[in-house]
Amino acid sequence: MNKMKTISLLLTLGVTFGAKAAEWENPRAFAEGRMAPRATFYPYSSVNEALDANVWQSSRVTCLNGRWAFCYSPNPKSRPADFYKTDYNVSRWDSIDVPSNWEFQGYGIPIYTNTTYVFPVNPPYVPHDDNPVGSYKRTFTLDSATVNNSRTFLHFDGSTAGMYVWVNGKKVGYVQSQKNPAEFDITDFVKPGGNELACEVYRWTDGSYLEDQDFWRLSGIDRNVYLYNTDKRGRIADFFVKADLDGRYRNGLFNVDVKLDSSEPLTLSATLYDAGGRKVYSTDRKVGANETVSFKSTLTKVNKWNYDSPYLYRLVLDLRDASGKTVEATSTNVGFRKVEIKNSQLHVNGIPLEVHGVNMQEHHPDNGHTIDEETMIKDIRTMKQHNINAVRTSHYPQPPLWYDLCDRYGLLLVDEANIEAHGLGVYDISDEAKKTHPGHAEMWRDAVLDREISLVERDKNHPSVIIWSLGNETSNGKNFIDSYHWIKKRDNTRPVQFEQAGEGENTDIVCPMYPPYEWIADYGKREGVTRPYIMCEFAHAMGNSTGNFQDLFDLIRTYPTLQGGFIWDWVDQGFRMKDENGREYWSYGGDYGATGYTHDENFCINGLVNPDRKPHPGLSEVKKVYQDIRFSSDNPISGEVTVENLFPSLSTEPYEFFWELLCDGNVVTEGRFELKVAARSSKTIRLPLPPIDKGADYTLDIYACAKKGDEIIPTGHEVAREQFILAQKDLGATSLAEAKAKIIHDCDNWTAEAAGASMTFDALSGELTAYTIDGKNLLSGAMMPSFWRAPTDNDFGNNLHVKSNAWRTAAQNRRLVSFARDGNSLKAVYRLQEVPSDYTVVYTPLDDGSLSVAVAWKADDGAFTPELPRFGMIITMPRSFNDFAWYGRGPQENYSDRKTSAFLGRYSGKVADMRWNYIRPQETGNHTDVREASLTDATGYGIKVLGLQPLEVSALDILPSALDPGLIKHQQHSNDISPSLRDVYLYVDLAQRGLGGDNSWWALPYEQYRLVGKEYSYSFVIKPIKP
Repeated sequence: MNKMKTISLLLTLGVTFGAKAAEWENPRAFAEGRMAPRATFYPYSSVNEALDANVWQSSRVTCLNGRWAFCYSPNPKSRPADFYKTDYNVSRWDSIDVPSNWEFQGYGIPIYTNTTYVFPVNPPYVPHDDNPVGSYKRTFTLDSATVNNSRTFLHFDGSTAGMYVWVNGKKVGYVQSQKNPAEFDITDFVKPGGNELACEVYRWTDGSYLEDQDFWRLSGIDRNVYLYNTDKRGRIADFFVKADLDGRYRNGLFNVDVKLDSSEPLTLSATLYDAGGRKVYSTDRKVGANETVSFKSTLTKVNKWNYDSPYLYRLVLDLRDASGKTVEATSTNVGFRKVEIKNSQLHVNGIPLEVHGVNMQEHHPDNGHTIDEETMIKDIRTMKQHNINAVRTSHYPQPPLWYDLCDRYGLLLVDEANIEAHGLGVYDISDEAKKTHPGHAEMWRDAVLDREISLVERDKNHPSVIIWSLGNETSNGKNFIDSYHWIKKRDNTRPVQFEQAGEGENTDIVCPMYPPYEWIADYGKREGVTRPYIMCEFAHAMGNSTGNFQDLFDLIRTYPTLQGGFIWDWVDQGFRMKDENGREYWSYGGDYGATGYTHDENFCINGLVNPDRKPHPGLSEVKKVYQDIRFSSDNPISGEVTVENLFPSLSTEPYEFFWELLCDGNVVTEGRFELKVAARSSKTIRLPLPPIDKGADYTLDIYACAKKGDEIIPTGHEVAREQFILAQKDLGATSLAEAKAKIIHDCDNWTAEAAGASMTFDALSGELTAYTIDGKNLLSGAMMPSFWRAPTDNDFGNNLHVKSNAWRTAAQNRRLVSFARDGNSLKAVYRLQEVPSDYTVVYTPLDDGSLSVAVAWKADDGAFTPELPRFGMIITMPRSFNDFAWYGRGPQENYSDRKTSAFLGRYSGKVADMRWNYIRPQETGNHTDVREASLTDATGYGIKVLGLQPLEVSALDILPSALDPGLIKHQQHSNDISPSLRDVYLYVDLAQRGLGGDNSWWALPYEQYRLVGKEYSYSFVIKPIKP
């Protein structure tokens, strides 16, 4: 502990007296007048108050949130320099909410950039002409008793970049690091009655070089501000709770170190209550002035904390005077758990952990970086309902309340320091660059270490925090090595990770970002490794993404050292906006007229949920892959199913199991059962299935659902699912009517007639142009080949839109070589102009009025043909045909590499609801393994498509061309897309390219999900439907 005090003192001395330049351009000036970092806790007047833990009701705490007087200045030169003085008149100033970002209060411009600094790079200097300053002022009142008998502290949970603070016209201090708390002792600055608080906030400081994260650049005091008062005789300055487990993971090893700031002898008691309010430990200790006290005890058979059973005890510290009266009380939640690395794996409570993680930025759709409790709980609820068990606080500490909620509801946290200097270089830093680089340069050492210390000291008592992270995408150097060793000496209960350390000395976990599949496999196969492999970022969820997620976890579950990772990322960082017509859309980089600033467009839109937390279709896949209850069977047709419970603590007793047997998508029989499977074990049951007809499709669907709901998981909520394919019909052997329809030719058309249906083919184009039943034409346009899809963000990233550009217009520009009768069929042969190949469609009218369609494509021998985005046809129908039904995978959109969560079944809906409104418009609405699909109108007329092999089908109210910006991405949004008022489009494909998702800048979908062959063919049947 003495070494810790020495480091803190050196930091304080360095930043207080070492600065000659302006503080906001001096890396050594970052904490002038600031108190030493400490854990988050609040003072109360009694034990009962501390147990209630209602901070805003505490008589010792005064909330300063609310409306403050505010003046916005575009640069330091134009700021009101003397505003902090008590006689400065601010009556004509505007007012602003605190906490808030001033860009969302009508001042300045939000700027989004990923890795590039907004300002010219010249560390530690920042712009003077373009560096907005916010001047804040408010008053508060203290009574005489408080001023005379108490010490008064001013606390900021966070503020942007750099902030000067004055009380009653006197300078209190200066702080940097927008995501760390700052606390000042203002006892000598306050007076009885009215007091004035003034804050001057800078948008850019030298500290901004440490805050080059992939997020919006926003400004202002955007976290809570409050005062608290403590008795002058003494206060609890800090404490560190270590609630560990013994080697058998049964008994609790309870240790708490309490640091006192007192002027006289007092008595300190420590009492631990269980969740029912019963005392399980209590002790008193007489303490001298400014003493640090340690309490230790072993508690038998404690209830353990984990993400599936977040059991919390409550610790109350009570500091009393000689008469037994409380001088100060405080409290914190305590969770007993052990985090360790053994056998090359990360263990929690002795059990290897599979990390089902997400990265999470601090983001609100209307308020920027100011997050309310309701939004936090909504995030936790949605995460838990989708089997997410861990969050990396990318790339900075979240607000203190977040950690309390994660303790309460059970989320594991990788807590990350507010450090990223991406724009100064990450890899292969030259010796010259190292002289000014935060990872290496001595001038940044104290600032880097201070951010690490602030992180650890603030969050050290939270059981949800299981790993410390040194920061993100900043070149690894001596400053991070020193930080690692400081943390390891301060806290021996948690691992420390740093992606940039690779397999170097200053990381306990190998935590790469976006490694290729082969690299992951190579680490899993390696012998002699001592560290787990947990990806700090993977599965880049930008736009329509999250492909091959099941493939990744199949690999992860093959090798013990591979333990999962954190998806990038949780929430789309878009803000709610309205266009001139009142239509809402979500903004992204470049949308605010920030001319002259760099921006990275929609690269901030990579969430699993929308900004308002509406889940994306891809989140269903994540939920399925991440589930902790899993089902398997070597012989599912027998009804024998193994239920595996991978929860670390819970049995399956809280869940009820349901099963359905479906034949051709229709339920044949169903049942339910209860099965108690202990944590980390499995049991096999046999379901009473009837005989299976192998000439039909049979599936067995099993679900696990919550019996009893709570605040986070509602009653009946599905926590796990699986589908077993018991039998599949041979679609190629589908019985069809005879090909004896009447075929007539005139100079312009071919016509086929049968069973009251009429089909018209254009003799000059070879296209089906009309399909009539009872005099009603079911088509509104010609049936056309379909080779192109609106590029996804991943397609843009891997350059599909350029490499495969020839396919964009290949269908429109095809040349008809011949169109003639071929027996009972009509055969159209085309030459594709842009792609050296032949394309053939054979139409066979059938006796029952249906039409068989056989499509084939073959590239010329030796010719280069780019990868196909899709291979299929488009059927265009009148807008009135808006009822879509299909027998295939659903209900959510799915793709060849994102379909394990989408079960084979029968689904229906309106065409308008089939299109997911991605923030940047792109490919959407696909369904795989489709056996049949139909579009009908309100009167019951329509068409049905039957696949003679599984199809990929979608029904949309828009063409790919409307979603496709071309060779260059444009600032497109959902409100730029207008559905067709005339037509709907049924896409009938053999296949479509997978989505991919390993990253969004070069990674391709895996080979098995790409259309790179030199020939493809498929067949389907169109049947008219009438009432």
